[in-house]
Amino acid sequence: MVDDTGIGDPPDGLTAAEIGMWQAFRNGTVYDLRAGNATVDDPHGAHPWGPGRSVRARIVAWLLLDGPPALAGRVSSLKLTGVQITDVLDLAGGTVVPYTELKGCRFEKEVLLPEARFTTLRMVDCSIPRLEAARLHTEGDLHLPRCRIHNGIRLTDAHIGTDLLLNQAVVYRDRRTRSLMGDGMTVGQDLQAEMLESHGELRLRGAKIGVSLSLRGSLLANPYGRYALNAPQLTVERTLYLTPAGVGNPPQTSGTTPARGTRVQRFSCEGGIRLDDGRFGDAVDFGQARFTLKDDQEVSLRRVQTPELRFLGEAPQRGKVVLSGARVVNLMDRATSWPGPGALQMGGFTYENLIPQGAFPLSRRLQWVAAATAEYNPEPYEKLAAVLRNGGEDADAREVLLAKQRRRRETLPLAAKLWGYAQDWTVAYGYRPGRAALWMAILWAASAIAFSRADHPPLKEGEHPDWNPSLFALDLLLPVINLGQDSYWQLRGGWQWLAAALILTGWVLATTVAAGATRLLRRN
Repeated sequence: MVDDTGIGDPPDGLTAAEIGMWQAFRNGTVYDLRAGNATVDDPHGAHPWGPGRSVRARIVAWLLLDGPPALAGRVSSLKLTGVQITDVLDLAGGTVVPYTELKGCRFEKEVLLPEARFTTLRMVDCSIPRLEAARLHTEGDLHLPRCRIHNGIRLTDAHIGTDLLLNQAVVYRDRRTRSLMGDGMTVGQDLQAEMLESHGELRLRGAKIGVSLSLRGSLLANPYGRYALNAPQLTVERTLYLTPAGVGNPPQTSGTTPARGTRVQRFSCEGGIRLDDGRFGDAVDFGQARFTLKDDQEVSLRRVQTPELRFLGEAPQRGKVVLSGARVVNLMDRATSWPGPGALQMGGFTYENLIPQGAFPLSRRLQWVAAATAEYNPEPYEKLAAVLRNGGEDADAREVLLAKQRRRRETLPLAAKLWGYAQDWTVAYGYRPGRAALWMAILWAASAIAFSRADHPPLKEGEHPDWNPSLFALDLLLPVINLGQDSYWQLRGGWQWLAAALILTGWVLATTVAAGATRLLRRN
């Protein structure tokens, strides 16, 4: 098509709608073809838009890639509202300089933007069959709020200079069951996908977000595969929000507190979440998140690193929560947020501070550790004890280590198990050493009273001290130490068995106290 008219005038062959768009482009004004009826103007509705509201994609591409000069004192831009774009809009590899904003528009076929360059591109509340934009580059924003994309978005290795907005968008799966393909994508500032509906796998492998990633109030559902959010090696410089949003007009998101009476929409995920090897500069926030998992699906946080993990959602009824190898500074959680035995894995999980929200007694915390160790593993117990001790809760730390010994005992052979029970009953594996002194005192008093009635002829006449049943009992009870009593007197019958029992009991108590002291010295 050749423009043989005056400079900037519409070429021959354009429809009336296209001529109007051409003039609005040169003037930098909005070209609005809405009918004024909400039902008719709904870009996602079934009401047809006739030729009077349609422009060809080829003319749109002409304006964006090689459009006419702006009128004097104006800045050319493409601002369309309520327009239907027919055929495929193909801007692949092109450089688009004019400001581009489309609101409430319908695209008849897919939009092709691979390796295209824009300053800013805004498509708001548009109906788009598919958005193909691998390696897209924008200096400013890419806005797709309230858009409905029927066959997925591809943003692989795209570079968004400032913000990527997907608020209240609805994105359906492509032929590979992916709703958004964003592997290797870079966003200079925020990625806001608040109250997004994703029907398929939202994939962000290796993506880098310059500030925060917000999925407040979003619904991620993938009944076709394992993951609804698949984002290993994701880097977010600030915070990942998987938290509620207030439903209103406008919706209350971006961290604002909904007013009293506002209906709150939680983040909900129907399918697995994979954030393995992710790096998050401030926090990962699961506040009030709801997970619906199958038995083979996971909320996987393997080797994640973040200063704060806020695990404050609902405990999933099926599937697993995996924290193996994750490293956090502050773990903020609720007792009701964690799944039960066999559904929690945290081998190698390290944290420095516990910040429980609501009642989280030590008994529940021990259940939390037990849930993560279907087979005995000392590491989670030792980590919890170290954190409690560093927080000044020495008594709770000892209870955790005692629970570790009791759990270990169940894995031992019978003889070792019986010895473990003896240590537990007497001095609680050395973690309650005061109990040994109590046992010693009780046995000493009882045996002293008993020996006061015993027949006790001396071994050698004239070579013995005065009979003292209290010292005699103490000499039998204390191993190693010799008080000069037990070697001078002869006991007969049942008194010999009582003496032997005291000696054996004294060794048991002494050994368990020594073992406990050794553990205490090792800890210190």
